[in-house]
Amino acid sequence: MSLDLSTARWFKSRRSTASGECVEIAHLAQDMVGVRDSKNPTGPALLFTPIEWAAFTADLTTGRFDHS
Repeated sequence: MSLDLSTARWFKSRRSTASGECVEIAHLAQDMVGVRDSKNPTGPALLFTPIEWAAFTADLTTGRFDHS
């Protein structure tokens, strides 16, 4: 799927630190969510469907991606 990201409004989490190691997200057309590296704003972005985004954020909340 390809979406025009030129008018997307990207933002970082309020929990982002000043170290610059952050991702940005944008709410896009068709309820898609874009994710990109804040250090490379002209680089590629990952695109999530609403169902994929809900599953991803649920997994973040439960700690599925935490490294022990």
